[in-house]
Amino acid sequence: MAAQTRAIVTGKWLAGAIKSNLDGPKLRVLDCSWYLGKLKRDPRAEFEQSHIPGSSFFDIDECSDKSSALDHMVPSPSHFAEYVGGLGIGKDTHVVVYDTSQFGSYTAPRVWWMFRLFGHNSVSVLDGGMKNWLVDGHPLTSDYSKPGRAEFKASANQSWVITYEDVLENIKTKQFQVVDARSAGRFRGTEPEPRDDTLPGHFPGAINMPFTSFMDASGKERGLEDLSRQFKEAGVDLERPFWVSCGSGVTACHVVLAAHLLGHDGSSIYDGSWSEWFKRASPEFVISEGK
Repeated sequence: MAAQTRAIVTGKWLAGAIKSNLDGPKLRVLDCSWYLGKLKRDPRAEFEQSHIPGSSFFDIDECSDKSSALDHMVPSPSHFAEYVGGLGIGKDTHVVVYDTSQFGSYTAPRVWWMFRLFGHNSVSVLDGGMKNWLVDGHPLTSDYSKPGRAEFKASANQSWVITYEDVLENIKTKQFQVVDARSAGRFRGTEPEPRDDTLPGHFPGAINMPFTSFMDASGKERGLEDLSRQFKEAGVDLERPFWVSCGSGVTACHVVLAAHLLGHDGSSIYDGSWSEWFKRASPEFVISEGK
């Protein structure tokens, strides 16, 4: 891999790297699958049955701030360093992340973003995830050998993590563009939220760019021209910094990934996202067509 790690790698590249026995301290592959409870899927059990050869399981809930009442909020740098060190990842490791969702990519960009948040830029998303790995005829295995611990040092770029108070202030100042990566129905308030204690809608000034729109029908990332056109059509100026929100800070990272591919690295994540906003905001800051 070149000094400038590509944010996305193909299944063909990864299969070649695994065949050449690159997986080890220099290359670690992570299955980052996570699902909402109501889908009744157990990603760790699925991982134990079959995964890309040489991969380890990255648990988004485990590697999070356990003191928060909200789902999988960003952990402390020391927690992150301890967790990924246990997966055999050191400062020189190239990390490739994927998930097993039917979208192609769902949670993997969140873990890609987390590594970069904590200062590790040598990280790539597997284009099209496990779904396309299978379509392209690459092998799976149930074999697993736990990697030896490595030393990982983490320091967080705090400006990449936005709080409830930041968003509240921005509704007044309109200083930052804010993109919401949920589906159009959830954004507009006409489709239910997947969490039972939360109603759909959005906060004032938010721009909707559903995370699925960054992938083609097969689940692979769209080309740069398409991505650039999408931001333009949504009215998001990539020359200006912007923030991204979603349901709980996971699929928002698809927007950050797409912007990164277009050369824009100034986007931050509202980590509490809609699940926090709905619980805390006063009614005039919950805009919904579905009331």
